[in-house]
Amino acid sequence: MNRIQFNSRARASAFSVIGSAAAVALVLAGCSPSEDSIASSSSESSTVTPDSTATAASADADVVTLAAAFMATLDSEQLEALSQDYTFANASNWSNFPNDLLANGPGANSGSGRIGLQTDSLTDEQWTALENLLAAVTGSSENEGFDEIIQHLEADNYLADNGGGDAYGEGQFFIAFLGEPSDTGTWELQFGGHHLALSNTYTDGVLAGATPSFRGIEPFTTVEVDGDTVVAEQQEQEAFAALLASLSADQLSAATLSSSFNDLLLGPGEDWAFPETSEGLKGSDLTDEQKDLLLAAINTYVDDVDDASAAAILAEYESELDDTYIAFSGTTNMTEIGDYIRIDGPSVWIEFSQQGGIVLDGAHPHAVWRDKTNDYGGLTS
Repeated sequence: MNRIQFNSRARASAFSVIGSAAAVALVLAGCSPSEDSIASSSSESSTVTPDSTATAASADADVVTLAAAFMATLDSEQLEALSQDYTFANASNWSNFPNDLLANGPGANSGSGRIGLQTDSLTDEQWTALENLLAAVTGSSENEGFDEIIQHLEADNYLADNGGGDAYGEGQFFIAFLGEPSDTGTWELQFGGHHLALSNTYTDGVLAGATPSFRGIEPFTTVEVDGDTVVAEQQEQEAFAALLASLSADQLSAATLSSSFNDLLLGPGEDWAFPETSEGLKGSDLTDEQKDLLLAAINTYVDDVDDASAAAILAEYESELDDTYIAFSGTTNMTEIGDYIRIDGPSVWIEFSQQGGIVLDGAHPHAVWRDKTNDYGGLTS
């Protein structure tokens, strides 16, 4: 049964609870919230401006509040599953595989699979609290951020109902807190499952890293699920195709890789293995219009992060565009099995690769966004 509490188009409703979530956090801390303190929390969340450093810190404080609100809904066994140590082994334990295959497939984790609390145990109240938390840490744009996560869950429900069976569906995802959610020290919010991995690391109350971030989708065609239209990842494909279509013959030749790729180079388990030498067409050889298209393609991944953080990350990547490379193999439409494109900058690393269908016929994409300095908030071992 579909237990998603509200669809992605109604995302704004998630933020109506931030004020009450602040009250929950104060109660957990042994304090009684005043009407003024609750009003202040609601006011802060409604006056966010993307270019404000103070706002970014406030938004991250709301993450801690909403994490506490989610924890307050859980029983002791669920809390034990949710709360994990902040280690590289735990942080790097993510995959694009369905958890059944990850746990029980050939040579895969010997029956353990992902860490954390599985979503099939959540009540309606707990789902709502989780969605409020995910909405706070992700972007507000249509088909990006929280909207995209809901579409991923709905796509997995579609696979479960159309040949995938019990290995798929929104109950097969996991949420974990690596370390204690706090505005001091370091902790990571990890959420993922089939075709989805969210890894947000916070240090002293500020987002220190939003990568690795994995997105894939099957089916890649538009489908309707419980009244919602699922189009996740189509905007990424369209952005890459528009970028490649803008290139001249000479530019396309420079961007063409000498070998083909049947999947991602830096997918799950390939941490900190960035190539020493960049390949392809350099950003300094692009026109201003082409640089805009490159930045737009990058933004389809950065926009998955909360709006204030995304603005700061995108500004950094924009400042490095001249030293950022585009490389691809396959067709320029990025719709055929075997099509592959890479964006490789001083900081940003993005790959998009079209795969053959597993449950359904046709191509479907795998994509990863990494950061050469901030994967796992900089944790390397």
